[in-house]
Amino acid sequence: MGWKEAAEPVLTRMPAVRRPEGHVPFKRKLMWTAGILMLYFFLTSITLLGYQAGGTGDLFGEFRAILAGAHGSVLQVGIGPIVTASIVLQLLGGANLLGLDTDDPRDQVLYQGLQKLLVILMVILTGLPMVFSGPPGGGFLPAQTSMQLGGIALTATQIQVLMFAQILIGGILILYMDEVVSKWGVGSGIGLFIIAGVSQRLVTGFIQPNSEGFFYSWYQILTGQVDIGSIASGEGLYALLVSEGNLIGLVTTLLIFGIVVYAESVRVEIPLSHARVKGARGRFPVKLIYASVLPMILVRAVQANVQFMGQILNSQWGNMPGWLGTYSQQGNPVSGFFYYVAPIYSRQDWMWWTSAVTQEWWQVMIRIGIDVTFMVVGGAIFAIFWVETTDMGPESTAQQIQNSGMQIPGFRQNVGVIEKVMERYIPQVTVIGGALVGLLAVCANMLGTIGGVTGTGLLLAVSITYKLYEEIAEEQMMEMHPMMRQMFGSE
Repeated sequence: MGWKEAAEPVLTRMPAVRRPEGHVPFKRKLMWTAGILMLYFFLTSITLLGYQAGGTGDLFGEFRAILAGAHGSVLQVGIGPIVTASIVLQLLGGANLLGLDTDDPRDQVLYQGLQKLLVILMVILTGLPMVFSGPPGGGFLPAQTSMQLGGIALTATQIQVLMFAQILIGGILILYMDEVVSKWGVGSGIGLFIIAGVSQRLVTGFIQPNSEGFFYSWYQILTGQVDIGSIASGEGLYALLVSEGNLIGLVTTLLIFGIVVYAESVRVEIPLSHARVKGARGRFPVKLIYASVLPMILVRAVQANVQFMGQILNSQWGNMPGWLGTYSQQGNPVSGFFYYVAPIYSRQDWMWWTSAVTQEWWQVMIRIGIDVTFMVVGGAIFAIFWVETTDMGPESTAQQIQNSGMQIPGFRQNVGVIEKVMERYIPQVTVIGGALVGLLAVCANMLGTIGGVTGTGLLLAVSITYKLYEEIAEEQMMEMHPMMRQMFGSE
């Protein structure tokens, strides 16, 4: 008996969101999407029952723009478990260890059930050390030492169990919220939650009425409430560009918007014509960012998990071996392996000539080199995985074109011929686009953005928003012309 036969009774009974029967009107899709978005904001504002503010801070603080959720809330783990489970399945599928044929309806059910099971397992593995890694009043998610619930006095351990149960429920909720958006809404839940988190931080970074707000900071500078010194001096210029005025952050934010929108429009268009309908022509676009920027979530998730492991080891061992790393009081690695593999989050991480950096310049350069290499190589590798697992590769694309009745003018109507033409473009563009996005993300992180969004988070948000805009435009077109739904395979 194979693993599929043994696991089938469990995997086929995993709860699933029912797929819509037939076409879902565009307005209804928008209602589902808006409803899930409101539920997401509501859940991120619910503090864990029994949580006591304090501890070492948010373990995923620098990754929140990517992993979504909110520290100390029901959605503590965010989309991290979903992304991690996707990485595991991609690696297993890429090595052909699962033995599942996604074209087979039975295997599709098994795959979806396995994905849900892995997500729940990842929620458990992520939430347990967050709650139980230290004493109730300390650790990453400090719990209250005593508490009354419905007239019953709870012990510290019971409070920790209660907090873990809430994290588990939140992790399962966000899994099914993502599934609802994917089947009944517009876009994907993961993309929607990333946009929500980044937009919230970006808007706050512009308008919040304190020194962290961009507009308020410039109001203080222009009214003389903050003295930046002489602009001719290096100190005054640094204040305008970096510390007080944050002009570099503003320029970087605008550049990311412009570059991503431009990159989305750069494409190679392969002409198509209908084999039976004379005059019916079209084009298949192979974009520069063919695999989209979503593989960046997978790359950053790997880095987040490595840093999470380092935090756990540090909390359990106290003093780790020096080669593994030492940590500051704020819980950040300052030397050793976990320092060098930590991503560059902001300007304060690499400007070794400032007081914010205590490491030597060569240590900072090694860390930058590792981050750039990991993001560029990892971006290319995960882009390839993404294209193959989402049926965007040459073989799958050729089969889709063949099934639609289209062909490439001047070539025989044959799947193999179309596949060879696609192989000239898709693999190369996938690697170049994935590496380019990785490099752009590191550069944006190093220069900084408004609201501390991180370059990767802003990159993801802009690209996902652009994709969402294209999907909304396509949905509206199909609403006006119902016959086009058959052409796009939406019915």
